[in-house]
Amino acid sequence: MASVTAGPDSVSRCAWVGADAEYARYHDEEWGRPLHGDRALFEKMALEGFQAGLSWITILRKRPRFREVFAGFEPETVAAFDDDDIERLMADAGIIRNRAKILATIGNARLVAKMAEGELDELMWSFAPARGIRPRSFDDVPAVTAESTAMSKELRKRGFRFVGPTTMYALMQSSGMVDDHVEGCWRASSVSFPPVPSD
Repeated sequence: MASVTAGPDSVSRCAWVGADAEYARYHDEEWGRPLHGDRALFEKMALEGFQAGLSWITILRKRPRFREVFAGFEPETVAAFDDDDIERLMADAGIIRNRAKILATIGNARLVAKMAEGELDELMWSFAPARGIRPRSFDDVPAVTAESTAMSKELRKRGFRFVGPTTMYALMQSSGMVDDHVEGCWRASSVSFPPVPSD
């Protein structure tokens, strides 16, 4: 399968975008761009957790409703959710109605709410690897790395849930801790990477 494809607008993008306009916007404006802030990273953690076992486009299309029912993913507000909120969320067809993931999001919010301001941001970004070689194709893009495994281990040690190594690598990609836009993608040409060694 090709690693890069041209969309309806003739712009070359990572092939996972396909012809979906919302995926194209997300790819162009968000994926791989550095994301900071405790609230923003908590939201990313929550949504990546909900994505487990599903396609990201499903989460992306439901994100506006997720933000609405989870109070903009403000950790302190979500931390205060009670049994009535859990049942409210379980009854909302606009999100992923998975009780374990809902409970994990509320539990994770309570952990974040106890952290000092900026602590979650600092913690998560401490696992960002040094910039590596631009992937030539998706075959060069891992699903798990030593850094995502270490991040997962540390978060789990602190009590966070739905933060496995694969989920954390997806978070690292989407929040710009790593940049896996492949060669030939227009976003790849906008970032300077070391040259790929010759074979």
